[in-house]
Amino acid sequence: MTIPRPSQAAQAGFATLADAAFHNERVAARRLAASAGLDEAQALLRILEQSAAAAGYRAAAEPAGLAAPAALDGPSALDRLLAARSKLKRDDAERRAAKLLARAGKLAGKRARHAPQAGAWQAWFDGSAHPNPGRLGIGALLLGPAGERIEISQRAGHGNSGEAEYLALEALLQAALAARPPLLAIYGDSQVVIGDVAAGAGTGAKGLELHRERVQGLLTELGKSGRVTLHWVPRHRNGEADRLSQQAIASWTGQD
Repeated sequence: MTIPRPSQAAQAGFATLADAAFHNERVAARRLAASAGLDEAQALLRILEQSAAAAGYRAAAEPAGLAAPAALDGPSALDRLLAARSKLKRDDAERRAAKLLARAGKLAGKRARHAPQAGAWQAWFDGSAHPNPGRLGIGALLLGPAGERIEISQRAGHGNSGEAEYLALEALLQAALAARPPLLAIYGDSQVVIGDVAAGAGTGAKGLELHRERVQGLLTELGKSGRVTLHWVPRHRNGEADRLSQQAIASWTGQD
């Protein structure tokens, strides 16, 4: 009688088996090792052999429903299970890599769309009311392609947060008029104001009509010498303008 050759899996080290095993198989192997007095590698080998049988894997040349021959030269059922598990991990890694690559490409495309064009100016605005309604502070930052930097931090009377945001945008546009940039991208975190500026006649926010009219007039004037775009950004991407508006709020004294 010929002695069967040990399978590749039987000769595999514990690390190889552990890498292929699922979490529940590792747990079952530890329990088996404790109850049967086996080392963990032997216990895990038995558990994986059971998993191979349960999954329907058979050794090479082993017909379904028949006993295995005395000598097998091909891969065992466990070898086949480990090969399948290895392929599963490779496929999963490839899917993850493809997702990461797609995500990186999407992010790069988004950044490219929002990246300033050569020669463009960039600007950010923010307005605060403490309390709301209450004292107003406005902040704005205007950056030019040649290193120009214009900061605005001013108290702006009393009103509500919508008025504060509009006043900050107005101050920014007034500063931009002096520079007459050929390209200007403006960013703010107020969806109310940015949406209101783009609103049609009679559809804007109530109580802000005069502010909208002034801002639209300034945008028209700037548009005569260049192109101006207005974009919403989340608050965490509007930090400098927020800092300047809070600085203006802090300049109020108790007697004001």
